[in-house]
Amino acid sequence: MDDASDLWSVKKNEEAAAKKRPKVTAAQLRVQKDLTELDLPSTMKTVFPDPTDVLNFTLTITPDEGIYKGGVFNFSFAIKPEYPHEPPKVRCKEKIYHPNLDLEGNVCLNILREDWKPVLTLSSVMIGIQYLFLEPQVSFTDATDHAV
Repeated sequence: MDDASDLWSVKKNEEAAAKKRPKVTAAQLRVQKDLTELDLPSTMKTVFPDPTDVLNFTLTITPDEGIYKGGVFNFSFAIKPEYPHEPPKVRCKEKIYHPNLDLEGNVCLNILREDWKPVLTLSSVMIGIQYLFLEPQVSFTDATDHAV
C-alpha cells in the first residue's frame, strides 16, 4: 500500500507543479528561438522591460553612417500569439521625419506587410529596419504620403 500512496503523492505533486507553470505558446517558443539566434551589430540592441514577456520588447538602433548617423531610435516590438504566421507590430517611439515611417511611427517595410512569410525571423525585421536608416526607401509611398 505504501508504494501506491507514494506513487499517488508523486503524481499529485507533478500535476500541481504543471498547473503552476505558465503554458508556453508556439509564438513564445518561436520568439525565444529567434532571439537566441540573434547576432546584432554594435549599432543595435534589444531591451526587455519585463524579462518574463518575450513578446514585447524594444529595439534601439544608433546608425553609425548616413543622414541619421548619431541618432538614437527606439522601436517597440509587439508580437501577437499568431506569430510567425503574422508579422510583429513594429513602431518607432521617436517622432522623426523618415520616408519609411508614418506619423504614428509605424514602419513601412515590405516584410512587415504583404511580403511577410513565416520563415522570416525577428533578425530579418531588425536588419531590415536598420537598412532603412542607411538607405531610406523613398519609393515606398505609403509613409511619404503621410509624413510632414
